[in-house]
Amino acid sequence: MRVLDVATSLAVSVARLGTGAAVGRLGPRPEKPLELYEFEACPYCRKVREALTALDLEAMVYPCPKGGTRFRPRVRELGGMLQFPYLVDPNRGTAMYESEEIVADLFRTYGDGAVPLLASLGPVNTLSSSLASLMRPLSGVSCVPARAPARPLELWSFEASPFCRLVREALCSLELPYLLHNVGKGSPRRPAFVRRSGRMMVPYLADPNTGTEMFESADIARYLYRTYAEG
Repeated sequence: MRVLDVATSLAVSVARLGTGAAVGRLGPRPEKPLELYEFEACPYCRKVREALTALDLEAMVYPCPKGGTRFRPRVRELGGMLQFPYLVDPNRGTAMYESEEIVADLFRTYGDGAVPLLASLGPVNTLSSSLASLMRPLSGVSCVPARAPARPLELWSFEASPFCRLVREALCSLELPYLLHNVGKGSPRRPAFVRRSGRMMVPYLADPNTGTEMFESADIARYLYRTYAEG
């Protein structure tokens, strides 16, 4: 099962041509993390997460898997629709749906204004992301009953990593909110991360509720289910 998980997660990265692996040209830096309501398997949400990696942006992620009751209602309250992704930028007081509009806005605000080629191809980009979702059709889709943590977790990750994807799927299914620290290739955050963790390796999870910090996607996923899943 582990081999299949890694293989299919790798296939997602290949299908997206490695998008979300490296940092591009950066513009002004936000003072506060962005807030993203999404679910891992959503092809439209993936496009936004890829942009966050490319722009080296941190985000508070509020997972909204199907059947979830923790954050999905909040999206309807805030925006009026149950639609994903939904991005809130507390630095500018903005909130928006529609992945293409979000991506363009992010590159305009926090990059050099130029949207990467694949992200600019509209329907082709959406089709590619949808095909990538088919590689793992049951992962990061539906919720698993779980206890809510008192404080959000923290995850060091970058979108294209197949191992990070496995951890994000677990966080999504369990509806566990987390602060996403993007550390794609070329990220200026990498030196600080290495000083904290001791090496450049992701995923890396910190749980302030238990004082746990750890590498290795399989160990992290096992820890999350053991600690928070009900039953």
